[in-house]
Amino acid sequence: MVPSEPRPVFTEVKRRIITEATAMLFCDKFDPSLLNNLTETDCFVNGFNSQCADILDQVAPVKARKTLQESFCPWINDEIKSLRRTCRQTERLWKSTKLEVHRLHLKDLILFINRRIEEARASYFKCLIASNKGNPKVFFDTISSLVSPIAGNPHNSTISCGEFLDFFIDKVKVIKDSLPPCHGSQHFEPPTQSWASFQSVTVEDILTIIKKMKPSSGTLDVLPFKLFMRVFDSIGPYITKMFNMSLLSGVFPRLFKHAIVEPKLKKTGLDSFELKNFRPISKTPFLAKVLEKVVCIQLRSFLQVNDIYDTFQSGYREFHSTETALLKVFSDIMIAADTGKCSVLVLLDLSSAFDTVDHGILINRLQHLVGMSGCVLKWFTSYLVGRTFSVSVGNAVSDSAELLWGVPQGSVLGPVLFLLYLLPLSRVIQKFSEVSYHLYADDLQLYCSFKPSEPHKLRTLTSCLAEVTKWLTGNSLLLNSSKTE
Repeated sequence: MVPSEPRPVFTEVKRRIITEATAMLFCDKFDPSLLNNLTETDCFVNGFNSQCADILDQVAPVKARKTLQESFCPWINDEIKSLRRTCRQTERLWKSTKLEVHRLHLKDLILFINRRIEEARASYFKCLIASNKGNPKVFFDTISSLVSPIAGNPHNSTISCGEFLDFFIDKVKVIKDSLPPCHGSQHFEPPTQSWASFQSVTVEDILTIIKKMKPSSGTLDVLPFKLFMRVFDSIGPYITKMFNMSLLSGVFPRLFKHAIVEPKLKKTGLDSFELKNFRPISKTPFLAKVLEKVVCIQLRSFLQVNDIYDTFQSGYREFHSTETALLKVFSDIMIAADTGKCSVLVLLDLSSAFDTVDHGILINRLQHLVGMSGCVLKWFTSYLVGRTFSVSVGNAVSDSAELLWGVPQGSVLGPVLFLLYLLPLSRVIQKFSEVSYHLYADDLQLYCSFKPSEPHKLRTLTSCLAEVTKWLTGNSLLLNSSKTE
């Protein structure tokens, strides 16, 4: 029979039609005078979002239509479609004539089409992989789609968004309840560096940042990204004013503190009816990410200039990656082996580390260890507290819940703040001169090398491990015993 791709599935989607004319109408209706008297950050953000939403509904109202869910076989090109039409014509001819010559011609056509489809599919994935060698996520997702079954998703299960919300909250609460009370504020030597105020940004600065970011639009975004870029010349100065108001007042806008969480299976092939098989993927407003990026650039510059980063931390740093972590640990162990020494490596993993960070401890470190003060410290405090999230499954959205702990998942600043939270850990490990370590985000490698005649040195490693465990539990972090090796 004639080969065919899977039958397309149509679904009703709601969308806005965005054109050049839409952008022109938006710019004509945008009224800056409505924002001139708004002097507080939250009021300005609310006013800006409200005006943009009202204009958007006028110039690009939501319309519903049926559309294909996705392209099932993107490698099916015009040549193959033409061959299929010829094949179907030949099939109809054979069915009407019943002649053997037409049957054999149809058979040859089917074999030829199948070969062309295999070649087109191979060429498609070859080009996709080759063009994304510098993009690890796309590269490995493509490889995974070829060697693994398609992952399930919440839409295939009966789990509601409310059940997901309760599960994600309870998961962190169980970890927090299993830990002893935090030590409270720690005392450090007064930092030699100080950071009390942000630098103001310009429209050009923001546009440069946006062009380097991955385009994205979500339910929390007041404008679709496509329209946002087309009207940026009109709204850009007021976005700049909004950001500078936030930086100067030390207030992170309340509207930017809410996240929509979408549950995703941790691995392909897992049971989509089990809550424990899902991880929360947070999505925040695009403008919130841009503002975080503005602050993150200044924060990283401050950390780099003042040499505040942990020397042996490879995660979320420029020019530091899994490669630098692997090379450092592997090189140390190989050098030890060349001198006839044995090495013992302990791999430590933390349970939901980003979600259990204590805000009080983190703010204390930002002030007394990193050297933040004034509007900078006030801004980061505002950024951490009062955050909320909802869970979205399909078209349903749960109630909101407050985030009492942790650094924001899916954010720009969250990972960098976590690195600063771990800064004092290196001082604990460095008390044991015979133990080396390396960090990658929330993964920790402890290792010790010794001669075969010196097994007693292992006691140093076990003592270090005990101190590390004590420090982690005292700082609201829990070792994942099932993954510790």
